[in-house]
Amino acid sequence: MAASDDVRVLTALRTLLDRAHLASPGQLPDVLALAGRELGWEVLLHLVDHEQRVLLPVPPAGAEATRPQAVDTTLAGRCFRDVEPVKWSGVGQGVWLAVLDGTDRLGVLRIALTDPAELDDPGFGDRCRLFAHLAGHLITAKSSYGDALTRVQRRQHRTVASELLWQLLPPLTFACEGLVVAGVLQPAYAVAADAFDYSVVDDVAHLALFDATGHDLAGTLLAAVALSTYRNRRREGAGLRETAFEIDRYVAEQGGGEKFVTGVLGQLDLGTGRFRYVNAGHLAPLVMRRGKVVKELTGGHRVLFGLPGVEDPVEARVGEEVLEPDDWVVLHTDGIVEARGADGELFGLERLTDHLERSASAARPAPETVRRIVHAVLAHQGGVLQDDATLLVAQWAGGAERRMQSGWTGAVEPQQLAPPHPPGGEPLRR
Repeated sequence: MAASDDVRVLTALRTLLDRAHLASPGQLPDVLALAGRELGWEVLLHLVDHEQRVLLPVPPAGAEATRPQAVDTTLAGRCFRDVEPVKWSGVGQGVWLAVLDGTDRLGVLRIALTDPAELDDPGFGDRCRLFAHLAGHLITAKSSYGDALTRVQRRQHRTVASELLWQLLPPLTFACEGLVVAGVLQPAYAVAADAFDYSVVDDVAHLALFDATGHDLAGTLLAAVALSTYRNRRREGAGLRETAFEIDRYVAEQGGGEKFVTGVLGQLDLGTGRFRYVNAGHLAPLVMRRGKVVKELTGGHRVLFGLPGVEDPVEARVGEEVLEPDDWVVLHTDGIVEARGADGELFGLERLTDHLERSASAARPAPETVRRIVHAVLAHQGGVLQDDATLLVAQWAGGAERRMQSGWTGAVEPQQLAPPHPPGGEPLRR
């Protein structure tokens, strides 16, 4: 990279950081555009909607509003799905870049170049990578301070129960050395009683999935009690048995012996692949190995959380499975396998297994796999789920976490720009 390029990059990064300090969330698109101009770029941010179907443009103040880009059918969508840069040409030239917070997919940036020859510059990829990474971190950091960006991502009304639940959940995707975790819940605007959580402490990954009784605010509150108790005990260093016992106690207190929670609690040793788990009346987790679902984890049984008269923490038996490198552990709620089509046919475990294995054959990453599966479940029920449908996947020690970083390989050939106004697109709402 030439010295003049170094100066441009430093000026752009300084602009981005300095202006972001006092920017509201809704002003970040303006900050990105201003910093991009220092590099000779026209920058337009797109955020993915809550159902992960479309990428919604968030233009700077005064700029013309454009239409969404479909995740499944456009070049922008391909960039989002594969987390790889996609070059475009047509009216001008440029590149689509994935915007990530760590490995959590937030959306994409459309970069239009004033000098198309920059595409052949060996340093162009580094400039793109740094700009997109910093954009993702700033979006996440700033979003807690206002609703402007969240409003853009929202395409329909969300229930109060769903609003509460989504505030309790961690990001949908996380990765660290030796681990990828990806989760998803549907319906995105009306989910009520499913919840999941994860954490990594001292090379141990902690996973949990809950399904509470009911499909209303009462179910959400019960799921919130289970989730909060789980986090409290985990952060206090409690083991699986004690944690299960405490969840049971608080759910019983809040549910009054009439409302219950099923769930799976797990601990994965990232050094050895040893997976220990407790299953409280829930569906058995699946293990996918070398692209095939090879077993159900049928151990670790205890009664569901909230039944009266359960007093002994020893009652919670702990199951154990030793994973092999690149194994997936798949947790799911009954809203996946019991989704019923118009003809009465269940989505079923066999169909879930088929989707997992076909996704593995196509080498799709875990976040894209779970996105596609829940969309398939929605399609099976004609777009209207009768129950919450949740997936949580943990992939161990396969090196996938490194492949999920947005970077520049130089291997993507220029493509024709996808139509700027795809069928079914909607005007921007700020």
